[in-house]
Amino acid sequence: MEQLGRFPVRLALPVQWGEMDAFHHVNNAYYLRWFETARIAYFAKVGVGIELDDSPRLRPILARATIDYRAPVTFPDTVTVEATVKSFGTTSFVMGYRLSSEAQRRVVAEGEAVVVLLDANGEKTKVPDGLRETIVALEAVGA
Repeated sequence: MEQLGRFPVRLALPVQWGEMDAFHHVNNAYYLRWFETARIAYFAKVGVGIELDDSPRLRPILARATIDYRAPVTFPDTVTVEATVKSFGTTSFVMGYRLSSEAQRRVVAEGEAVVVLLDANGEKTKVPDGLRETIVALEAVGA
């Protein structure tokens, strides 16, 4: 049985002064950017966007993103953003994100994203078995 949702990719990111808004907390748009940073790091670990199993070059496209905010983040702080794959579809997979504040010592946001794979022609394409296996292997080493 596949063991997904283990958050094997973790990055520590310093909160920047310029990420705060007029309400003196980090603007919500930066949470999406932090999640994107973790998503790209995850893609690099599993080779999304390069050829796998003689398949055409894959292009991951963000189809949907959601965020549940738990607590505001302020400067100075360091956040840890984590990424995982929670489930597979035929042409997509669902990623999960968790954002923790070092200063607050707790999770301050969680999110999900649906990532659709496109082929070199921009058409939806099946998640290759090789990519699925690579993701499952990465998830197996997660916390």
